[in-house]
Amino acid sequence: MASTANPTRADFEALLNEQLGGAADGGFEGRVVKGTVTAIENGLVVIDVGLKSEGRVDIKEFERGDEDTAPKVGDEVEVYVDRVENSEGEAMLSRDRARREAAWDKLESEFGEGKRVEGRIFGRVKGGFTVDLDGAVAFLPGSQVDIRPVRDVGPLMDMPQPFMVLKMDRRRGNIVVSRRAVLEETRAEQRSELIDKLAEGQIIDGVVKNITDYGAFVDLGGIDGLLHVTDMSYKRVNHPSEVIEIGQTVKVQIIRINEDTQRISLGMKQLESDPWDAVAQKYPVGTKLRGQVTNITEYGAFVEIEPGIEGLVHVSEMSWTKKNVHPGKIVSTSQEVDVMVLEVDSDKRRISLGLKQAQGNPWEDFAQKHPVGSKVTGEVKNATEFGLFIGLDGDVDGMVHMSDIAWGISGEDALALHRKGEEVEAVVLDVDIEKERISLGMKQLEKGAPSAAGGGASAGSGGLKKNDVVTVTVLEVRDGGLEVQVGEDGATGFIKRSDLGRDRDEQRPDRFQVGAKLDAMVIGFDRSKKPNFSVKARQIHEEKEAVAQFGSSDSGASLGDILGEALKKKGE
Repeated sequence: MASTANPTRADFEALLNEQLGGAADGGFEGRVVKGTVTAIENGLVVIDVGLKSEGRVDIKEFERGDEDTAPKVGDEVEVYVDRVENSEGEAMLSRDRARREAAWDKLESEFGEGKRVEGRIFGRVKGGFTVDLDGAVAFLPGSQVDIRPVRDVGPLMDMPQPFMVLKMDRRRGNIVVSRRAVLEETRAEQRSELIDKLAEGQIIDGVVKNITDYGAFVDLGGIDGLLHVTDMSYKRVNHPSEVIEIGQTVKVQIIRINEDTQRISLGMKQLESDPWDAVAQKYPVGTKLRGQVTNITEYGAFVEIEPGIEGLVHVSEMSWTKKNVHPGKIVSTSQEVDVMVLEVDSDKRRISLGLKQAQGNPWEDFAQKHPVGSKVTGEVKNATEFGLFIGLDGDVDGMVHMSDIAWGISGEDALALHRKGEEVEAVVLDVDIEKERISLGMKQLEKGAPSAAGGGASAGSGGLKKNDVVTVTVLEVRDGGLEVQVGEDGATGFIKRSDLGRDRDEQRPDRFQVGAKLDAMVIGFDRSKKPNFSVKARQIHEEKEAVAQFGSSDSGASLGDILGEALKKKGE
């Protein structure tokens, strides 16, 4: 072994390998080492790092940053060894690579601790920008530049600013950073500080920042609060722009602060007096008011009776006569209408209004103008299987039951005599205001018909009772029978064709003439107490009486003899 006083070349190589931890060449390459500046020649810095030869580095690599200055002879600097020896026998050194490696070491440490890093945006690439992180180049996606889209990034270029490392891969040399994350984090910190200074119920001035369909965002000095459209005014607001505009300074009250989401709800109407406080006293049930229709739905219409106070007119309270009709066909938006207060619920802030109650009940009006027994004229609106509906004054309908259409014919035949749209006359038989029904009669207006206003069975029947036999006079001959009258001014009635006699030959109405007299029996009364007569029933009744008085045909007398004797006795 050589002495230390006279080391051999092998001794020197062993010492060098011991210092570098490997072969002389392999130990240096790909590492950051310290060297000494020995000279500065022609813009190149000559550096001795302890290799066989010195290396040269462009002086510009030492002046990348604003704070960096060119080294002087004798200064110790860090450089990256690309190659121990090139074709010219010099060491290949890089100050930029040394800074980059140092930057990566620092970034890995800061990334692991979640710290922010400082960098400069220095270039544009597809989808974003390049950022210099003190030697390491990172990618800044366009979506991570700011919280809101930025049209001009010029003011942000080459300006030192903080970034957050989102992802890094040293082996591939990839680093992704975000400026937006830093801004959001800073904003959240500022927001928390501001929220700590606010309290529910506090009144504060703010500036309208943005308006949407459902409300407006108000800047409270670095933090936004939502002013919902329903909290802008007690009166109906269709759109926030009707009340406020962007840039306007407004006084608001903090209604609620959500500590979890840090959302702030604001209100303007809370600074006004609540009009609902005195509604019950101001508008008692039965009060008639005039208001304006503000909104129409399928179930009714909302009417504003004063600013901030709206009531609902339910579809069932809109019209006396128009049933199952959409409210939009009865009223229109902005129309002024008269309404009546039906119910007030101050706790639920509801008022029930009636439109039809303020217009008067048409059935009450009809009953006053047209009492029972009065004559009316109207158009046949509809014909059903049980009667006719007649349109009357006041937009109400009256019904003529099939049995009250005509005398002497069936209800089905009577219905067939009239058509929709026909103008007819009728008499009022009954008005039921509660059930909204008007009963009419048409046959009561026929010649000789009893007065509907006579009242009771005695007026319509003239004191007649069932089974009475009376002498009647023929008033009118019809296909279905005879219209007859008792005496000159007695009750009128009808004899059906089948009741004109027992035999078919006797059941012909044309064998009678107007003014002819005949005896008939009362067999019943119709709904208006008008009597129905029958010659056939009288004949059967007389035959039974004769048989009872003179005995049966077994005594040797014929039926004709018995009837002849009975008639003779009756004549005597």
